Amino acid sequence: MPTVIDQAVQARLIASAPQDRAVPAQLRYQRSDPFAVHIAFPPMASLDGADVEWAFARELLACGLISPTGHGDVHVWPCGPERTVLEFHAAEGVAMVQIDTAELRRFLTRSYALVPAGSEAGQFDLDGDLTALLREA
Repeated sequence: MPTVIDQAVQARLIASAPQDRAVPAQLRYQRSDPFAVHIAFPPMASLDGADVEWAFARELLACGLISPTGHGDVHVWPCGPERTVLEFHAAEGVAMVQIDTAELRRFLTRSYALVPAGSEAGQFDLDGDLTALLREA
């Protein structure tokens, strides 16, 4: 069974300019980081021309498909039956993208097949991690 799930999605960058634009994005879920999902955007999607990656709770994404949720840097909410909005807050400003809800559901389904909801804490090797830390000290 894989330990990482990568899924390409098409995001629509919501801009203050008259036209939104499509940008590719990459969703990622890793067994080694079981509580989080990651989304990466290419340099063309950022103001400074750098790659952009956000990490946030898998539960936040799942709940945001149903109703508005989020505190702090990431907010997620449904935008009609077919789209979901992800809103990212940074010191430079706010960015919002829309992604097909079906794509997000498919990604979450794959992540739950890898690590079922509620079993995330069992993915950590606390004894091994502690041993490695003590070796480094």
